[in-house]
Amino acid sequence: MDIWQFVADYNIDLPSIYYAHRRQVFRRDNMWMAVSPFLQPEEGETVSEELVRFRTVGDATCTAAIESSAVSINQVIAETSVARITERGATRADDRISEAGMEDRKRTGYF
Repeated sequence: MDIWQFVADYNIDLPSIYYAHRRQVFRRDNMWMAVSPFLQPEEGETVSEELVRFRTVGDATCTAAIESSAVSINQVIAETSVARITERGATRADDRISEAGMEDRKRTGYF
């Protein structure tokens, strides 16, 4: 929460991906994954256009969006202050692959 307040206090411009926008997404492991050249829905996964934002930005193949209507920094702060799941807790697909998903990527040279 501190970083969002810092952004608000200093009126820092952020990329629009951090704010709610309409995007083509599909559900995988109960997460909204964005359709991209790097990530396509598998058989049985339906694409829909949803109002989402990204709480954290990372690799499109392992970073999910959340449903959101927050289009300003103050709305993001309000939304985050009542969230029951951590910023990364609901959006890291690596954590759904295995408990050590992120560590496995590190070992293979991802970072």
